[in-house]
Amino acid sequence: MTERKPPGVDFESWVDKQIRDAETRGEFDRLPGAGEPLPREIESTYDELWWVKRKMAREGFSVLPPALALRKEAEDALEAALAAPSERIVRKIIDEVNAKIRDMMFKPPPGPPLGKKPYDVEDVVRQWRERRADR
Repeated sequence: MTERKPPGVDFESWVDKQIRDAETRGEFDRLPGAGEPLPREIESTYDELWWVKRKMAREGFSVLPPALALRKEAEDALEAALAAPSERIVRKIIDEVNAKIRDMMFKPPPGPPLGKKPYDVEDVVRQWRERRADR
């Protein structure tokens, strides 16, 4: 909008006219969420970072304390190892996550404790073999 409000015209009237003109030109057609109710906010208190949280949720991004993030990564690594196509890949996945677990055990970050020990590689390989034998 590059027009300026003409002198002597009530500001509210001028804005209303701009909106009506834009509606007539169809500039509000096909906007995202058109015809849908506004999203209800679950929280009743005001949060300054509401838009950051909404963007993170929309993009599937979350921020966890380092120990919790590693705990999740370790669980995902175990699942990936048990579904791996070869024993070499199982060992590689478990060795990589074990190195991260050991680092965090010896240099704990602030926040909740990790609560995990390195995986026993031979035990994971045994489980992997058992799963493959069941197929």
